[in-house]
Amino acid sequence: MLAPVKANTAAAQKVDLLVATTRAPAAEPGVYFNGERGPDLSLSNIVVSIPDQRPVGSIQWPSRVPGDPSRDFVTTKVTPMQPDQAKAWFKRTAGKPKRVLIFVHGFNTQFADSVFRFAQIVHDTDANVAPILFSWPSRGSVFDYNYDRESANYSRSELASVILAAANSPAVSDVTIMAHSMGGWLAVESLRQIALQQGRVPAKVSNLILASPDLDIDVFRKQVLEMGPKRPHITLFVSQNDRALRLSRLLSGRMTRLGAVDITREPYLSQMESATNITVLDLTALQNGDRLNHSKFATSPEVVQLMGDRLIQGQSVTDSALGSAGGLGATTLGAGQVLGSAAGAVLTAPILIFESAGRK
Repeated sequence: MLAPVKANTAAAQKVDLLVATTRAPAAEPGVYFNGERGPDLSLSNIVVSIPDQRPVGSIQWPSRVPGDPSRDFVTTKVTPMQPDQAKAWFKRTAGKPKRVLIFVHGFNTQFADSVFRFAQIVHDTDANVAPILFSWPSRGSVFDYNYDRESANYSRSELASVILAAANSPAVSDVTIMAHSMGGWLAVESLRQIALQQGRVPAKVSNLILASPDLDIDVFRKQVLEMGPKRPHITLFVSQNDRALRLSRLLSGRMTRLGAVDITREPYLSQMESATNITVLDLTALQNGDRLNHSKFATSPEVVQLMGDRLIQGQSVTDSALGSAGGLGATTLGAGQVLGSAAGAVLTAPILIFESAGRK
């Protein structure tokens, strides 16, 4: 699926990715990495060609190989890289803002899925960032939940090294980390590891976006505390009708998953009120996501626009500018209104936005 093809068509746009992976190399042509665990961190430069005239939030998978760049997602370049080459990629790709977006995929994700999904997010958000994909060893099967979870644990130090390499680069001014599902556990745990080893999360790591995080809520609270007060702003995408997280809850001893909490009810309301520098976007009422309601952050055109316009740029989503986001059709009710003692709640049809005190 990932074997490069020539894409001379004008009806396509390119997304230039740096890919870091802990997966094992695959023997099959055009696959590159499989779902098993590799001995080392591997780096690649992958350029994805995305056809024009496609719905925002969608991936046009080739019906046969090789794909047609005029109507399918295809790659035009897959090149192994060394760390020194990655530094040059930063300088070439980051642009004037020198901003980096690191994406960590979730459970049940094959390598090609992670590449095309992140390319779709980068393209559709139109964010001016240097995009880095961290792809960990998921077998891409719903029956391998426990294997995937242990593979996420296996990859903590490598993700931490990628985060530090970006933050320490003089060619980078700002780092946002976006993680989906089980990748949320991996991202938070890697930041916690950095904080414990170095005394704090690097100042350049300014934002952490967790979409449908498959994380025990009690564990998450402890991880955040152990990051220390100098941690990035955290944005959570949650949905109470997330079917994938319902299954995860059953597999995890019926412990509430962070991505499925109802922030309007106790004890979660008080917990969010007492937290600092956290924004929660409840997407439960959103109807145009995926069939499992687990990837709305990437498949819903409204949320994709919100990410590109506001979140990836590190801006607040509860200020008056939100109402101008035409794709949301937002009617803001009581922006900045006090809910409980310390939190602001904003209703934007069909998204409920909650922001704790202490937004930096």
